[in-house]
Amino acid sequence: MSTSPPSFPLVVPAPAAEAAALPPARRPLSSLWTVRAPINRRAYWVLALSGLVLPLLAWAALAAWGGLDPTFMPSPAAVLGKFWVWLTENDLIDDMAVSTYRVVAGFLLSAVIALPLGLFIGSYRSVQALLEPLTDFIRYMPAVAFIPLVMLWVGIDEGSKIAIIFIGTFFQMVLMVAEDVRRVPAAQVEAAQTMGATRSELIEKVILPSAKPALLDTLRITMGWAWTYLVVAELVAANSGLGYAILRAQRFLQTDTIFAGIIVIGLIGLATDQAFRLLHRRAFPWLYLKG
Repeated sequence: MSTSPPSFPLVVPAPAAEAAALPPARRPLSSLWTVRAPINRRAYWVLALSGLVLPLLAWAALAAWGGLDPTFMPSPAAVLGKFWVWLTENDLIDDMAVSTYRVVAGFLLSAVIALPLGLFIGSYRSVQALLEPLTDFIRYMPAVAFIPLVMLWVGIDEGSKIAIIFIGTFFQMVLMVAEDVRRVPAAQVEAAQTMGATRSELIEKVILPSAKPALLDTLRITMGWAWTYLVVAELVAANSGLGYAILRAQRFLQTDTIFAGIIVIGLIGLATDQAFRLLHRRAFPWLYLKG
């Protein structure tokens, strides 16, 4: 006769349980180190700002101390000065607008094709067997290797920059979407099938609604990848844009311009990421009820 091992109830230590029972604003500082414990908004913003400001202070201190060669590592003040000159005299706004257009166009083109394709790969094993090995094969090819072919196929106008960003994001997005769809609990699909749902109803009313939060996170992550391919895309006969300005500054060893361009791209990316997070909270508020 087989015996099952005894089960023990999960016991939460008294201090941790008492801290979790308190409102976020009254929880002790020790709750900051409790796994997955929520923190109040004030503590969150203090930590977030500290994470952004402390590296800048360390950079400024090293520059003031004299331990950095300004040719290779300019000071924050020099980068800020170059940023101001770029903004007031060298069309920074135009460069930002051109680069943003290229990134958004390449990203949207990827999403329009990758979302339905990933949905079918994640829903049907036959489509998965047909397309997933090919997608896995292509996604390991570096996007920069496609530049000569893109120039031959598309030319050197805006379409080529958008095509490079598309290539860099599309295949990763397809597989991530398919994985999000496969994570939908099988019990939900089986329950709908028991109630007589058709294939289209399974996708439209069960799989897609259940996968939507993960799909929006996938779009947020792949938007970041689209920005990382910007400099690669603007290698293709560009004469404007943030990536082009960075590459041009590299030729003349203008490291302050390089830093300014990188920081501007990072700030745009941070704003975009926060917009996606806000949209996620607004679209799926029930996921954030516990803090």
